[in-house]
Amino acid sequence: MSDNNKIIIFDTTLRDGEQAPGASLNIREKLEIARQLVRLNVDVIEAGFPIASPGDFEAVKTVAQEIRGPIISGLSRSRKQDIERAAEALKYAERGRIHVFLATSKIHMQYKLKKAEDEIIRLAVEAVKYAKSFIEDIEFSPEDASRTELPFLAQVVSAVIDAGASTVNIPDTVGYAIPESYAATIKYLYENVPNIDKAVISVHCHNDLGLATANSLAAVKAGARQVECTINGIGERAGNCSLEEVVMSLRTRKDFFGGLYTDINTKQIIKTSKLVSHLTGFVVQPNKAIVGDNAFAHEAGIHQDGVLKERTTYEIMHPADIGLEESTLVLGKHSGRHAFKDRLEQLGFHLTDAEIEEAFERFKVLADKKKEIFDEDLEIIVEEAFSKTVPQTYSLDYLGVVTGNKSISTATIRLKKDEKVMQDAACGDGPVDAVYQTIERITGIKAELLDYSLRSVSKGKDAIGEVVVKLCVDDKIINGKGVSTDIIEASARAYLNGINKIVRTDGKAGNEPKGI
Repeated sequence: MSDNNKIIIFDTTLRDGEQAPGASLNIREKLEIARQLVRLNVDVIEAGFPIASPGDFEAVKTVAQEIRGPIISGLSRSRKQDIERAAEALKYAERGRIHVFLATSKIHMQYKLKKAEDEIIRLAVEAVKYAKSFIEDIEFSPEDASRTELPFLAQVVSAVIDAGASTVNIPDTVGYAIPESYAATIKYLYENVPNIDKAVISVHCHNDLGLATANSLAAVKAGARQVECTINGIGERAGNCSLEEVVMSLRTRKDFFGGLYTDINTKQIIKTSKLVSHLTGFVVQPNKAIVGDNAFAHEAGIHQDGVLKERTTYEIMHPADIGLEESTLVLGKHSGRHAFKDRLEQLGFHLTDAEIEEAFERFKVLADKKKEIFDEDLEIIVEEAFSKTVPQTYSLDYLGVVTGNKSISTATIRLKKDEKVMQDAACGDGPVDAVYQTIERITGIKAELLDYSLRSVSKGKDAIGEVVVKLCVDDKIINGKGVSTDIIEASARAYLNGINKIVRTDGKAGNEPKGI
């Protein structure tokens, strides 16, 4: 390493982040996030797990073809077919990396792999050597390292470095580690792996105990020089280490971390956070560190008085440092295409001429309903334009709801499928339930509603409402999202969005159109 003070930021939003239930992204959405990660200036983008599915392979391949600057990484088990698939997806990358992993903890070796320690070392070495025959840059991860016995972990790390791994990741796969013990693991490896200076030591922490960022920073302090993380901390189970938390911790507490730094363009943090939130459907909690809506909000009178007199009394970071700045360009119904397109580019979106035209028409329709269009409104408009690239089996043609505090809520709905129209009505416990009962009757697809959330995604009494639902169909969990100035319509669109995803991914036929 030429600079031992630089912390390499390895972003795995498109791989581990997308593994969060319901966070599935299509290729266009992955590419849009990857482009924003370039603006954020991450060092490594883990684009996916190529052998996991044809779609994941195509996504990694597309990112490798289109993105220049960061290293593009593809995940692979320690199997030849995995490695070959990753190499095929990455062959067009300007700088590619195969990330190979193999479990090393006793519980994984006994119950999952059913293999002894010497066989694990042999397989790890063979995998690294085979991967290196395709690509020079190889990363190896001993899965569940935080629950692996230290002497054996040191043997594995030494062996894979000798085999050619230039980065060795020490993952806390199940979020089991505590900062002090995790730092001690990194320190142990530096003291007991004789060839450790030939590789970058990386860390990958999960947030099951809410300690992912703390563990990652403790490891950095102990000598690790790469942090694997995701935007907004999304990922498996409770999520991953949050990129924005690590980066801003190092920046804000230079006094503690000494000369350690990252190359992240922090002014792109908010834009990146919002893009990932909108495209995955995962709403950022208001009190989320750095990027939550309340992160720089002050309600208490004492706090407000202090900030007005001197910002640093209650703010340890400046909002502008993460790109949290008010827009000076106000968009309304009199705005033209040029101003519209310019603002979209400022927000990080790059659309084709046809997509711009479609988005502009949607903008004009919304502008007739609202006095002022905010950035959040534009993000919703663009997101809907993206969703148009995916075929919609069912589309909403008409929605009517009768409800009241002393009447039974009834919904009448017309859906289009293959240019044919299907209509039905149903009662429910409230207008939203009536809508969902009706859609179920029309489509014939029974979905269990696991979660429903509603929020305003723009400002004012005429704000756009966004509904996100989590559905379960045949044990498959998927998110649906819908937006409208009418929350009942937004609810219907969210449910239909989820049903359409189920139809596309599982090939469910649903009911055949019978006309009305």
